[in-house]
Amino acid sequence: MTEVVDSDELLRRMQRARCCAQEEEHRWRARRDRLGPTDPDGAREAAVRVVSYETVLRVLDEILTPGRHDGEC
Repeated sequence: MTEVVDSDELLRRMQRARCCAQEEEHRWRARRDRLGPTDPDGAREAAVRVVSYETVLRVLDEILTPGRHDGEC
């Protein structure tokens, strides 16, 4: 079934998604730092995930605050 969502609800969902992505980015960053000395492969995988979440955050930031990040590409 298709759910109809108004613009305010869509904005709230995107803001929640941004918050979740930020939490995940911090979690993977901490894991990368923790694993670095003992597990280089695990640290490398965590670093890839950090970059992925950073990308998601940049996209959501541009959607939620358009034009604010001009010239940062």
